[in-house]
Amino acid sequence: MIESLLSFIFATAILAISPGPDNIFVLTQSIVNGKKYGLATVFGLMTGCLIHTTLVAFGVSALLKQHDNLFFLIKVFGATYLLYLAYQVYKSDAKITFSTENVIQKTTLELFKKGFLMNVLNPKVTIFFLAFFPQFLFSEDLSKVLQFYILGMLFILVSFLVFGTIAVLGGQISEYISKRKNIGLYLKWAQIIVFITISVLIIL
Repeated sequence: MIESLLSFIFATAILAISPGPDNIFVLTQSIVNGKKYGLATVFGLMTGCLIHTTLVAFGVSALLKQHDNLFFLIKVFGATYLLYLAYQVYKSDAKITFSTENVIQKTTLELFKKGFLMNVLNPKVTIFFLAFFPQFLFSEDLSKVLQFYILGMLFILVSFLVFGTIAVLGGQISEYISKRKNIGLYLKWAQIIVFITISVLIIL
C-alpha cells in the first residue's frame, strides 16, 4: 500500500514539474503580474482536478460494479494510453519556451476562473486520470471511490506544491531555465521514463 502511494506521488511530482501548458501559464502570470496572480491560477487548476477526480471515481466504480472483468480492460487501456503519451513526449520539442509579451492584466478571480476552465473543459485530463489512477489502486478493503479520492487528493496536493512553487518563485525559475538549456531535455526524458515504467509494470 505505502509503496504504491509513494510511487504515485513520485510519478505525479515528475509530471507536474515537466513543462506543459498549465505550469507554463502559471509561470507567465507570476512573472508578469506577481505571485498572487500565479497562485490564483493554481487554485483554479487544482479545483478543476477535483472535478475530474469525481468523474473518474464514480464513473469507473459504477462500471466495475456492473462488470467485474472490465478492470482488466481499463488497465490495458491505461498502459496503452501512457505509452502513447510517452511517444507524444518523445516527438515533442525539448526546448522550454514561454513568452511574457501581450499578457493581459486580469484580476485574481478572473485567473482562478481561467485556470478552472482550462482544466475542467480539457477532456484530455479526464482521459489521463482514467488511464493513470486505476494503476495505483492500493487496497482490497477500501471502496474504489474512496481510493480514487485519496489518489486525487494526493495528485492535487503534490501538483499544488509544485505549481505553487512555480508561482512564488516565477522570476528565479525563469532565470534558471534561461541559463540551463538542457533542463527541458532532462524533464522530457523523465516524463518518458515515468510513462513507460508504469505501462510496463501494468503489462507485467
